[in-house]
Amino acid sequence: MEKYYLAIDIGASSGRHILAHKAQGKMVLEEIHRFPNGMTEKDGRLVWDTDRLFAEIKAGMKKCADLGKIPVSVGIDTWAVDFVLLDNEGKRICDAVAYRDSRTEKMDEKVYEVIPESELYARTGIQKQKFNTIYQLMAMKEQEPEILNQADCLLMIPDYFHYLLAGVKTVEYTNASTTQLVSPETKRWDMDLIKALGYPEQIFPGITTAGTCLGHLTEEIQNEIGYDCKVVIPGTHDTASAVLAVPAGKDEETLYISSGTWSLMGTELKEADCSKKAGQCNFTNEGGYDYRFRFLKNIMGLWMIQSVKKEIAAELSFGEICDMASKETISSRVNCNDDRFMAPESMVREVQKACDESGQQVPEGIAQVASVIYNSLADCYKEAAEEIEALTGVRYNKIRIVGGGSNAVYLNQLTANASGKEVYAGPTEATAIGNIAAQMIAAKELENLEAARACIGESFEIKIYRPQR
Repeated sequence: MEKYYLAIDIGASSGRHILAHKAQGKMVLEEIHRFPNGMTEKDGRLVWDTDRLFAEIKAGMKKCADLGKIPVSVGIDTWAVDFVLLDNEGKRICDAVAYRDSRTEKMDEKVYEVIPESELYARTGIQKQKFNTIYQLMAMKEQEPEILNQADCLLMIPDYFHYLLAGVKTVEYTNASTTQLVSPETKRWDMDLIKALGYPEQIFPGITTAGTCLGHLTEEIQNEIGYDCKVVIPGTHDTASAVLAVPAGKDEETLYISSGTWSLMGTELKEADCSKKAGQCNFTNEGGYDYRFRFLKNIMGLWMIQSVKKEIAAELSFGEICDMASKETISSRVNCNDDRFMAPESMVREVQKACDESGQQVPEGIAQVASVIYNSLADCYKEAAEEIEALTGVRYNKIRIVGGGSNAVYLNQLTANASGKEVYAGPTEATAIGNIAAQMIAAKELENLEAARACIGESFEIKIYRPQR
């Protein structure tokens, strides 16, 4: 009898339920439910509709019963840094504000009044991004202290959904690390830092690791969806799950790009690099599976293409946009990491303005705008690869791209050309696969991380792109 595992992978623009089992030693995936996601504006804030998302979570879980494929366990992963606050009765007391909201403007300055930026990096190893949880909490302390004072518990977004399923309040390590409030040495909350910043210490629950079983579904959820199963937390930060699914061989020196709305480019380290040089290069040491560190840089990623498509080419597929861009010869480039591309009113106009301001040809139409973005992303990957090599002292010969962006044939070839390295693209569903792998390891259906990666490499197609000059 097949043993099924359910991964619920929720990204910034969509979510999906993936059922998986092993057959003849390989992972087999089946998407059973998909739903849209996105930020909504409410009371002047950009927020996530967590009530609707949880309704979708349950709707997808019900489909397992409809199919007669009851999972052994379920685990949820989402994006990082955002959170909910609960009162002492376990009820959510405010909306989950989205990381692209403007409330964190100048909150870094407030934090640095307490701890200098360089000292904060040396202490946490997390790159500065103005939307990190540390700055979101400072925004609440400054702007909504009455709400923060009501709070009894802080849960990251996937931890909140796990709590609704199993009734257990805990925060998983990979997502907790992105708050910029966790010590890379102890792997626990830095309570001295939290106290110094004036955040209520009691709201931070215990930190658990990927693979931990939280127990079974609550009786209420069992009655609603029609069955029971275990709740096993994966690497709840979607990038942590995606990196687990990078099919690198044991001790293989490789760079990876988890390519989606964001492009997360890095390598895996066993010890965090919190050096001054790493901080100056804006690298982060996010927690990974089995307490490994994802030493990576956040690059704006396909958010730019997604925005442009929505704005001027909604009728085209991403594959068609890629193909059109590949035929253009425009040489203009932009800095994809510039904050101006975070949430502009018009991504097209922002790219055009950036080119105009730098004296370059201004792109017109979807093909040229996309070509500028794709080529600019490849240049960013090249620069990040060079920085990683300088910081680690390792020469990497290949880049492994996982996630939805691994389907971007044109961008993959540009990346190989720009970096001078072979690019291995796939698997596409890396986040869900990594989520499932953590559950399978917990169930002892896979022995360990190395066995999981070997299985993934055998189970899914990997395309190779070699540099062309």
